[in-house]
Amino acid sequence: MGLYDELREKHRSFIYHSYEFSEQDGSTLLRFHFSIDEYHFYPQWVFPEPLSALDFDRELADRTAFSLGMAELVSYWKCACPPTVEVRCGGLSAQQKLWWKKLYFNGLGEFFYRNGIKPDFGTFMTIEAPEAAPLAAKNNELSGFMVPVGGGKDSVVTLELLKAHGAEISAYIINPRGATLGCAAAAGIPESRIIAPKRTIDKQLLELNKLGYLNGHTPFSAVVAFSAELFACVKGLRYIVLSNESSANESYVEGTAINHQYSKSTEFERDFREYCEKYLGGYSRCPEYFSLLRPWSEWQIAREFVKHPQYFGIFQSCNLGSKTNSWCCSCAKCLYVYILLAAFLDDGVLTGIFGCNMLEKQELSGMLDGLVLDGEDKPFECVGTKDEVRLSLEMAWERRKSDPPALLRRWRELFPEYSPVSLENFSDPDNFVPAELKYLLGANNGH
Repeated sequence: MGLYDELREKHRSFIYHSYEFSEQDGSTLLRFHFSIDEYHFYPQWVFPEPLSALDFDRELADRTAFSLGMAELVSYWKCACPPTVEVRCGGLSAQQKLWWKKLYFNGLGEFFYRNGIKPDFGTFMTIEAPEAAPLAAKNNELSGFMVPVGGGKDSVVTLELLKAHGAEISAYIINPRGATLGCAAAAGIPESRIIAPKRTIDKQLLELNKLGYLNGHTPFSAVVAFSAELFACVKGLRYIVLSNESSANESYVEGTAINHQYSKSTEFERDFREYCEKYLGGYSRCPEYFSLLRPWSEWQIAREFVKHPQYFGIFQSCNLGSKTNSWCCSCAKCLYVYILLAAFLDDGVLTGIFGCNMLEKQELSGMLDGLVLDGEDKPFECVGTKDEVRLSLEMAWERRKSDPPALLRRWRELFPEYSPVSLENFSDPDNFVPAELKYLLGANNGH
């Protein structure tokens, strides 16, 4: 019996006890309570304003806060994977239970794969909850755009496109840090339009991980989605504008549907929009969620990003270096972003951004292979398609072929002859961009 089965035998039930708003020191605390037998978890969010001072749809906010708890709970459930999830603080229809099971199952695809678990959709989890009560019919007056800002190039491009549209933008920043605040400031967003809640993981989960309980990747972007809905509702904002691109739809393990970026995919975006329509009152009542950059690839986003050098010294998307606001220059995410930008920028500019020339790091050759070779699994990072990386490497080679660095020599060995992929292959027509914003992409996508 493996660890997964042992833990499920030992811990039969996961309980979602409660979610609760309270105010303290001029802030609002949203606290959840989950448990697995004797282990209790109290993750929380702190919103830097007292909600009692704001005018918003409280019934919708309550329903959305409950749903945020449903998105949060999977991070705690996965440490022991109990076969039953018991929901005691809210109702779910049979269709909602299936919706959440689908999110958990697909969003934990990488977690299952890397832990050697082969779950069955029908039996990996049973959700028990009372029947959901319907929301009362209501329309809300909403206006303005909220952009989740993670500090990377993608949200920068969204900010700049919406600025060109003349939109009034609020930045949504979870656990603010240097790069996220810096990007918002460089975009000219005033402090009064920065929505910056702080999210805290319960330390009990980390202690269980130290004891050998299961750990791994969870669908965090679903947490971003429901939390953004909550805070956009509180602020009366009309649109939540994500920066997820077409490349996020690609599988990471050949021959499977395992996707590190599942909760950034078009499939999740469609499902989430349907959830809002059916269970959160529809877009006449709640903020509308969509990804502005969905019709583009990461390559197209990089080409747009390099038009805005004011962000070069600010943006940062390395997970390992996030706490120090730096690029580690040793991980697949750093290498991937470096390669994308190397298609458009010279090494002097890139060295100023990253602190080194990553194309000279021969020790990253194996990582490069995973980014470009068919039959090799992609690194489990937020990276784009192999075609995008190949095109970027070919463009980088053309800029440097008189004196190619180590990784470009490796590229030429792997692909002695390479015909660049047509730009049309990158466009993703399956998107939810509002009609009045589509021109922003058409004017910049090179067609």
